Amino acid sequence: MSTSTIHDIGYRHYEGHRLGRAYVLRSMYVHNLRAAFGLGRPARAKVMPFLLGAIMLLPAAGSVAVYAISKEPDTLIRYSSYAATLQVIIAIFVATQAPVLASRELRFHVVPLYFSRPVGPLDFVLAKQAAMATALFALMAVPITVLYVGGLVTRIPDSGGHLARYLAALAGCVLFALVLGAIGTVVAAFTPRRGFGVAAVIAIFMLSSTFVVIVQGLAEMRTDFALAGWAGLFAPFNLVDIVQVRLLGAESSSVAIAPGVAGGVVALALCAALVVASTAVLHQRFRKAGLS
Repeated sequence: MSTSTIHDIGYRHYEGHRLGRAYVLRSMYVHNLRAAFGLGRPARAKVMPFLLGAIMLLPAAGSVAVYAISKEPDTLIRYSSYAATLQVIIAIFVATQAPVLASRELRFHVVPLYFSRPVGPLDFVLAKQAAMATALFALMAVPITVLYVGGLVTRIPDSGGHLARYLAALAGCVLFALVLGAIGTVVAAFTPRRGFGVAAVIAIFMLSSTFVVIVQGLAEMRTDFALAGWAGLFAPFNLVDIVQVRLLGAESSSVAIAPGVAGGVVALALCAALVVASTAVLHQRFRKAGLS
């Protein structure tokens, strides 16, 4: 004799307002951007990003102070060279914060929990890449803005040219943020342990820069300056600097630059390819993690 009983416990379908994909993307973006600066996490997570941010600001503040006293325009650091000059600090920021965004969910095997809701792998990747790029842009753009405002306050001559160079440098910051963030997140996503991720990202930047310096030195010894310029395409900071010089009219911060407008177009195309390729690789990486 069956003793089964059916209980009416009042389950109902949700009939309220659904916020949709845009809200999910925005929420993930804000969450990852806060994580990039250690917000909402223990105090020790905030030390490195804010320390690096303060170090990035120091040269700009010092440069403005010196100009205010000397009134010599040459004492202001060039906007377009700021990122190249402080590339070590920027590389450390990418190395320390990219694993926070790209590998924590993989390390703790929680990616399937994200995908159990209306969140696709592409949404997941785009939110992380956008957050990393925004954090990097803020790291570079704030000091440049301090230089710009400091120049205006101290009445630097040629304010129109001052503005044009500032806007061109901001465009360069966008490109730096996209390229460096793309490289950092991909490397970090394949090194789930944070320590290994930090070391791997630093190694990528150091080895690529060292390789380019060696090739450029050998090329210049043979007076092959075109080869020395094209070799810059293989180091991230040199790559973006080529775009700044050839397409945005900035002064060079590299030893050698790819020749002509063609060099700038090739460099820009390579930057776009890096960003698109990193998105595809991360999509595949997180899609597989979501199925495991």
